[in-house]
Amino acid sequence: MTISSKTREITQVAAHAIIDKIGTDLIAIDLSEQLVLSEVFLIATGQNAAQVDSIADEVERKLIAIGEKPARREKGAEWILLDYSDLVVHIQSTELRKYYMLDRLWNDCPTIELDAVKDAAAHGR
Repeated sequence: MTISSKTREITQVAAHAIIDKIGTDLIAIDLSEQLVLSEVFLIATGQNAAQVDSIADEVERKLIAIGEKPARREKGAEWILLDYSDLVVHIQSTELRKYYMLDRLWNDCPTIELDAVKDAAAHGR
């Protein structure tokens, strides 16, 4: 199974929203061959609980602007999950990112190149 063009589009929009709020360590993991329920996990880091919250709000705002509303939002103190069915966004504090290591759980899956990361690197961010 391959990732749909719609999922690719909303993944890119979400990544730009994360970069806009100075989120770091973005990775988009292609789960289309592993899971039935989701095609992509987008994982990002915020420096603290306030930034994690701000990043999640910006992702929601940008995706609502293109007609995408999350099926659910789960909020912990320093980890917010936004579930868009085919795309699941995980925004974690630095400490929780290191502790749970979601990237390593799925390290056998391919990753998706994110335009926002390339753009940020080109502009020295």
